Amino acid sequence: MNKERFEELSEALRQAKAVRRGETAPSRVWSVTRGSNGHLHRRQLDPKEYQRGQQAEWENKIVATRTRLRLSQIKFAQLLGISVKTLHNWEQGRRKPTGAARVLLRVAARHPEVVLEEAMA
Repeated sequence: MNKERFEELSEALRQAKAVRRGETAPSRVWSVTRGSNGHLHRRQLDPKEYQRGQQAEWENKIVATRTRLRLSQIKFAQLLGISVKTLHNWEQGRRKPTGAARVLLRVAARHPEVVLEEAMA
């Protein structure tokens, strides 16, 4: 592989990581649905609108998960091992959870009984 092609691929990877972290909107986003006749239909979405929707979805999931667990912000923050201020920032959309916190939030959303069991221990 020549150096020019390598640099091009490296830049594409940097851009993809920025999109995944939510720092940049993707260049194209498609919605694919199956019609009543069984054929797939695709339509292009506005990337900025998609990015805003994804952010709002995360904020709503955090609040919904905490509410479903019937935990206060203080208790939920303690359970996650974060400060209440960090939780406030997540719930209000000023910051996004990353790394292990993001994974723990997914577990709490999908399997709340596991998280509650740990909270009671």
